[in-house]
Amino acid sequence: MNRKIGILRGINVGGKRKILMVDLKSTCEKLGLKNVTTYIQSGNLIFNSDKPNSELENELEKAITEKYGFDVPVIVRTEKELENSINNNPFFDKDTDIKQLHLTFLKEKPNMENLEKILTFKYEPDKFQIEDKDAFIFCAEKYHESKLTNNFFEKQLKVGATTRNWKTVMKLSELSKN
Repeated sequence: MNRKIGILRGINVGGKRKILMVDLKSTCEKLGLKNVTTYIQSGNLIFNSDKPNSELENELEKAITEKYGFDVPVIVRTEKELENSINNNPFFDKDTDIKQLHLTFLKEKPNMENLEKILTFKYEPDKFQIEDKDAFIFCAEKYHESKLTNNFFEKQLKVGATTRNWKTVMKLSELSKN
């Protein structure tokens, strides 16, 4: 079975849209996912499944809506896809403070017109670069002060998105190898 990473958007933020990780794990197991692990309360899953990513995204979204009564976008990546994302980060090197790095996972690859349009936005000193289904972000200060948010990428690229800091990205990669 393939190792996969599920990233949920917008749960357990500010006491809203609460989902306990033990309940999320149980929901995943009822869907037939194997070796399910969660990481921190923001909705990160690691599990085994041979189903296609898009099918898993739909199943998880539907199960969460049915159980909790609210919609939660889910993005699934394989262990290999996450590893490729880590290796492709143009802002990551040995001298970079990882607190400045974030990865916005895009639900699908944006179309060329929207990609060209988003490249006209400049929010220096913050920077971003889009590769396939990843938006790599470098924040000179704090992420919550940046204009390079999930909403920015969703609005400009017209695709679903959710962001994780680089520490979480690296931990998800580490956990997916266990």
